[in-house]
Amino acid sequence: MKEMIEAVREFHRKFDLKEKGGEDMLHRMNLIMEEVGEISQCLTKGKSREDLIEEHADLLILLLGNAISLDFDLEKAFWEKLNKIMQRKSRMVNGTIRVTDS
Repeated sequence: MKEMIEAVREFHRKFDLKEKGGEDMLHRMNLIMEEVGEISQCLTKGKSREDLIEEHADLLILLLGNAISLDFDLEKAFWEKLNKIMQRKSRMVNGTIRVTDS
């Protein structure tokens, strides 16, 4: 994970995202929604597995960039959240499993 974050940090430096609005969270959230939409299109339009994988990589790059933009330890946050999730119970809702605290 550290190597991926450093690579994305270099991307932010190379294109001067901090100074050019690329670290603005509203802008970043719009990009994330766009990528989620592209993942959905891959599924609904029957695009290739490679297209689907690429869109997931785009989403991951944006999420790593959020950690850089907001200056937080994403790996630590991941483990803390996963530990919480692992304590939850699952339930079936409309034929699919949900693991949620509500």
